Parts: sequence; C-alpha cells; structure tokens
Amino acid sequence: MSGARCRTLYPFSGERHGQGLRFAAGELITLLQVPDGGWWEGEKEDGLRGWFPASYVQLLEKPGMVPPPPGEESQTVVLPPGWQSYLSPQGRRYYVNTATNETTWERPGSSPGIPASPGPHRSSLPPTVNGYHASGTPAHPPETAHMSVRKSTGDSQNLGSSSPGKKQSKENTITINCVTFPHPDTMPEQQLLKPTEWSYCDYFWADKKDPQGNGTVAGFELLLQKQLKGKQMQKEMSEFIRERIKIEEEYAKNLAKLSQNSLAAQEEGSLGEAWAQVKKSLADEAEVHLKFSAKLHSEVEKPLMNFRENFKKDMKKCDHHIADLRKQLASRYAAVEKARKALTERQRDLEMKTQQLEIKLSNKTEEDIKKARRKSTQAGDDLMRCVDLYNQAQSKWFEEMVTTTLELERLEVERVEMIRQHLCQYTQLRHETDMFNQSTVEPVDQLLRKVDPAKDRELWVREHKTGNIRPVDMEI
Repeated sequence: MSGARCRTLYPFSGERHGQGLRFAAGELITLLQVPDGGWWEGEKEDGLRGWFPASYVQLLEKPGMVPPPPGEESQTVVLPPGWQSYLSPQGRRYYVNTATNETTWERPGSSPGIPASPGPHRSSLPPTVNGYHASGTPAHPPETAHMSVRKSTGDSQNLGSSSPGKKQSKENTITINCVTFPHPDTMPEQQLLKPTEWSYCDYFWADKKDPQGNGTVAGFELLLQKQLKGKQMQKEMSEFIRERIKIEEEYAKNLAKLSQNSLAAQEEGSLGEAWAQVKKSLADEAEVHLKFSAKLHSEVEKPLMNFRENFKKDMKKCDHHIADLRKQLASRYAAVEKARKALTERQRDLEMKTQQLEIKLSNKTEEDIKKARRKSTQAGDDLMRCVDLYNQAQSKWFEEMVTTTLELERLEVERVEMIRQHLCQYTQLRHETDMFNQSTVEPVDQLLRKVDPAKDRELWVREHKTGNIRPVDMEI
C-alpha cells in the first residue's frame, strides 16, 4: 500500500515522538511505510516526513484499488456515530472508534461503541489506547535520539515491524539492572565506538558479579576502582620518593659530619695530602647528595603530589555524576514498571466492563465503560510518558558514560605518562649524582697515584734530620 494517499482526520503534534509528523486535520499525506503495529510513515505535500498513528487518517481509496475481502459489507453501509473504517496493510478492513481508539475487525452495530458481532473473534486485533496495545507494549516506532552514538538502538529495530499486539520491545531488548540492552538472539552485533583501541567506552556497560558473590558491581564502578587504585599507587610512589629524599639528606648529613673528623689528621707527606683530599671529597659528596635530595623534592615528589590532588578532584566529579544518573535511570525504570502494571489493570477492568455490557445493556454499564476507557487511555498516556522519560534518562546516562569513560581513559594515560616522565627524571638525577660523586673522588685518585714513600722520606728527613755523622769506635 506504499504510495497510497490518505487524509488526516484529527490534528497530531508529533512532539512526544522523535520521528513524529506534525499535521492538522484535513491534510493530504502520501504513505511511505505501512507496517503492522498501528503507526505509519508518510510524507506531506510540503515534503516533511515522519510517523503518525494510523487511526488519525483515512485512506483515499480509488475504485478497484483494493478489492474488499469476500463477504465484506459494502462501503455504502452507514457506520454508527464515532466509527471509521480503514484498510490494513494486507488489505483487510478494520474499524476504529475515534472517541475511544477501540479497534475491531467486525463491523460495529447500530449502537455506539458496540460491534455488530461481539464475540471471541473480536479479540483477533487487540485494542490500542493512545498507541498502546492491551499488553502495555508501545505500538509507536522508537525514538531515534542519540542514534549517531547508539546505532544499534535505532538501526536494529525495524520500526513498526511487529504484528498487532506483538511485544516487539520484549523480543528485541533485555533489561538488566534497569538498563536496556539489545537481545543477543535477535539484535545484530553492535559496532565498537573505538575499534582496535580497547577503549573504556566500549567494554564497561554491563554489571559484573562481585567476586565475593554478594551482588554485582557496575562496569563504571570497576573503572573507578582502577582509577582509585592508580591514585593510591601514585601516593605510595610519592611516599617512596620522600623516603629516598630522607635517606639522601641523612646520608649527606653523616658525610659532612665525617669529613670534619680529626682522625689521622697527623699523617704527613704525599699520603697526608691524599688523606686530606679523601676527607674533603666527603664534604663535596655531602653537598652533591644535598642537591640531589632537593631536586628530588622539587622535580619528582612535589609534581607527583600536585598531580594526585588534581586527579582526585576530577575523579570525585566523575564518581558523583554517573552515580546520580544511574539512580535516576533506576527510578525511571521503576516508574515504567508501575505504569505498565497500571495499564494492564485498566485494560482488564475495561474488558470486564465490556463483557458485562454484552450480557446486559444499561445506561449505568455504558457509563462504567466510558469511565473505564478514560482511565485506560490515561494509563496508556502515563506509560508512554514514563517510557519516554526512561529513554531520555538512559540516553543521558549513555552519553555521560561515553564522555566520562573517555575522560577517565585520558586521565589514566596522563597519569601513567606523568609518572613515567618523573621517574625518568629521577634516574637522570641519579646519573648526575654519580657523575658528581665521581668528580669528587678524581682528585683523590690523582693524589694516590702520586704517593711516593721515598720522596716523602727525603722531605721528612731534610726537615727533621739531626745530623749525618755516624758514631765510631772508642780508642784506648
């Protein structure tokens, strides 16, 4: 029936549906898709396209276009007030009460709201109330908000492809801990947002069983635990560097103290000079280690601590934001389940009132049915509103999850790279310290190579000699 034209019977805003087609009563629409489920896709004369309830329009049939099924009553038969006839995509005629949105395959009788042949066959087409089947399943096509990110949400669901009353959302999706996922048996495999990168934004949507078996842990919570562990590791690294600084400071202090020791200060000659240089090298080495400890503090420990504090602030913002969105999503899901239950109860009450009307017709029963229909319609509206709010909350949570997980990924890369750079700075300072230490002992090596015991003896004898005339024997 694609390509057929229809005229709108009532105005439709389309504001509550992501793909709704807005129109006023009396406009002409060319049909593009006419799947089962009560919603059609069409194009207005101004070129606008979108989806709309099939019960809001009437087909403009041409003679011979769709032959009536065998035994079908002529179109010339006048319907009761409030009833309109339409053709299904398969060409079968059905009837809609424009006041109550009740649908039936059987032609209505002369009494308003009563089909001509009430009976079990009437249930072959479940009634819809504001776009909802009696089961509580939405009959309208899903919204496409955030389709650019959540491709599987819109692309994998064939809009309006389910037959009347078929629970399409229950077959194509599965809800786990208040989050709706594609059903693995019916939905195609989703494409990764960042293929080949093993990105956080692709692998932490579901919850994971607690190792202790006490429940489940959200995927985002695992990411937070990893980040918190990284923060703790950075703190421990800072403490390690601080201990290294203390050791250097204490070592320098002891070297300086030892360089002032007077032991062996009386040594003379070239060996005495070498010994004095050894003691001086200790003082020089103490100065080198003091400078090394100061650079460790300013160039390694302090940057690590400052980065950790900023990292902690960013983590805190991410933690609270996603947790609040997840709580809101759980609240929306509870509201949907409550509204679904309420709609089922209202539909059951309407069915019971209708059965009572079939048994005995009275003004009181008719009033009860009207009241039940209003309540059922309101329940359908409430369910639609709750589903829309849930989808909005889940879309918001999805967007923030992608944004936040990518931010956590960036922070983790930045943290690791920052630590790597400062550990490289530590090793560089250590090499420089070794070089300076080597320079302090080089004069000692030079003097030690010049130590000459014979020369020392000559110099000492020249300075301290007492005479070179040796004793002789005594003569008698």
